[in-house]
Amino acid sequence: MPRRPRFLVAIASATTCGLEDSQIDGYVRGALKGEYLTLAELREAALHLGVYSGWGNGGKLDRAVTRVAEELGLPPADVPPICPEPWDPQVRNDRGHAEFDKVMTFPPGPPKTPYLEGINNFVFGEMWCRRGLDEASRRWITLVGVCESGAEIPIRSHIHAAMASGNCKPEEMLEFVLQYGTHAGWPKASRMQGVILEMIDKVAKGLPWHG
Repeated sequence: MPRRPRFLVAIASATTCGLEDSQIDGYVRGALKGEYLTLAELREAALHLGVYSGWGNGGKLDRAVTRVAEELGLPPADVPPICPEPWDPQVRNDRGHAEFDKVMTFPPGPPKTPYLEGINNFVFGEMWCRRGLDEASRRWITLVGVCESGAEIPIRSHIHAAMASGNCKPEEMLEFVLQYGTHAGWPKASRMQGVILEMIDKVAKGLPWHG
């Protein structure tokens, strides 16, 4: 597992697992000074983490990025607005469906509730479409978020999609468990190990994540 995704997993895990601000700052500083992540990418990472781990955690990471950027004397990052053009509901809906299909490797169901509409219109119609952070990097942040959630369907579907999409190799996923476990604890990592081993087999056989 290369150093860049390790930093992403460490930063996301440190933020969501209750580490001190100084510890989160240390990972952010290392990522910036080692040139593994840019300031703009870390801003995007905070947005992505906010979606999968709650806006409180996203804000916590964004504040850490601000502290370190000011300490290092970095100029503000140039990041695009969430929705730079007037919002066309149909365009956003269609874009969300297409992005969901690409990211999750299966088509979405029809949005029947405000929550499902939010997934289609914002999570996939806007955030996953933002190119300020590459898709593979978004995967690692997502994996930390869903693992921390303890929610069975997101855990299984995202672990499967990470490999079925080609973004994450099976051997990288096994290293992810170790990296994640150092922050989240071995019991949580043990559960992820079991799901990842199951999904490695399913992806290799061309099977869906469920059933």
